[in-house]
Amino acid sequence: MKSKHHLWGLAGTSVLVFIAAMILPPVAQPAEYHHFADWRSFFGIPNFNDVISNLAFLLSGSAGLLFLWQTHHNPAQTVFQDRKESWPYWVLFLSIASVTFGSIYYHWTPDIDHLLWDRLPIVIAIAALLAATIAERISLTAGLRLLPPLVVFAVLSVLYWYRTEQQGAGNLNFYIAMQFYPILLIIWISLRFPSHYSHSNGIFHVIALYAVAKVAEMLDGKIFVWTDGWISGHTLKHLIAAFAVYWIVRILRKRMLAAPKF
Repeated sequence: MKSKHHLWGLAGTSVLVFIAAMILPPVAQPAEYHHFADWRSFFGIPNFNDVISNLAFLLSGSAGLLFLWQTHHNPAQTVFQDRKESWPYWVLFLSIASVTFGSIYYHWTPDIDHLLWDRLPIVIAIAALLAATIAERISLTAGLRLLPPLVVFAVLSVLYWYRTEQQGAGNLNFYIAMQFYPILLIIWISLRFPSHYSHSNGIFHVIALYAVAKVAEMLDGKIFVWTDGWISGHTLKHLIAAFAVYWIVRILRKRMLAAPKF
């Protein structure tokens, strides 16, 4: 019963967040967003470091998918109390692997049209992680039922932004909501509801790494200068964010059902 009350509370808060996204002044995509610090080309590949660093997402996403595949075929697995709990993680790791191709496509020729394919898998992955958190900490049924609509809302937030850009009045409000609000929910749920599994606090390490990655993104040019052109903030962002995903794989590999507390 308490779970239902909390879910309704989260639903109400989420409605308020999206109402705010509707009524607040639109946030446009800055024109300078596509002007990254490291424009160097190597081996005929433009923006080489920002392009190639995306392979880290393929590695971490593939590591997650391989682990889930092995777990699925292991009758003695203890990673998931119910195998259906793995569904959000399949979406998560598949989306992360897809980030590789979407982000390479964007960084090869940075512009609005290419950015669409970079952002789609990112918000889908965040939505899947929220669904996994709800499934493991509040209600398995609720987490699995919310997975499809969360993914749909994530996709629509990016498509809405892209459509408004095409109309000459870009609006990032819903995309911002779908990228950052789920992370705040994950933090709140993780603080409020204990997990059935060990190593559950590792989720805070994942979020901390993602926060560091976003800071590196904002300091793109400064980091490029500080490192004498060795690496830019955006390239570093790719590597740290990919490592954050691998940390999720690490948590899953180590975890087991936690002993009940009396």
